[in-house]
Amino acid sequence: MIQEHNIPFNELSITPEEVYEAMGYGTETPGEDIREIVEEVIEHVASFAIGRFMYFTTNGSLDKNTLQIAQNTLNIGSIIAKQLVHSEAFVLFAATAGQEFEQWMEKVKQCDDMVLQYIADSLGSCFAEKVADYMENVLTSNIAPQGLKHTNRFSPGYCDWHVSEQQKLFSLFPTPSPCGIQLTESSLMIPIKSVSGIIGIGAQVRRMEYSCGVCTFERCYKKKIKLGI
Repeated sequence: MIQEHNIPFNELSITPEEVYEAMGYGTETPGEDIREIVEEVIEHVASFAIGRFMYFTTNGSLDKNTLQIAQNTLNIGSIIAKQLVHSEAFVLFAATAGQEFEQWMEKVKQCDDMVLQYIADSLGSCFAEKVADYMENVLTSNIAPQGLKHTNRFSPGYCDWHVSEQQKLFSLFPTPSPCGIQLTESSLMIPIKSVSGIIGIGAQVRRMEYSCGVCTFERCYKKKIKLGI
């Protein structure tokens, strides 16, 4: 069954502190000037932005490096494959901060305010991740009555799953542009602030609270935040 939802920005409860963290402040608090801009930006974005997600469940065949779904072989690599062990089925998902936010970011890029651009970019990353978190909560509510749990979510471009595999992943969706997301030839998602990937579900799978330790992608912003870099 396909699940599709629109989520108004306000329902995601994104806090200034989460934006500060995405900006690289960690647990530190920025100066008053930055705090004021972040708060103003959040308030403005809340007036128009709508996040979206889609997910559906499918069967698949997993081995130590790949996941076979229908006629497509996803080369997910050994790190992700190990995390998906015991999955009885797989969820394919796409989540995005939406076209409205993308259009606003394009306007911000036209100005010469680099601070505002950086704040907008950081907020967009929080926005997309929060939509994906919301999607996981919906998934949990839907599968829990069946005695099922789910793994962490895994996306092309991380943990040795090459970003070019995005093309195969999107070919499996029931629509070529889930949530209005389109792929460029280089596998970049538009809107840029979007997330896609797979999740395993089953009675014996588990979701790790902290999964950066299993990943070899050193430039990941999440890993830098966790390590305090």
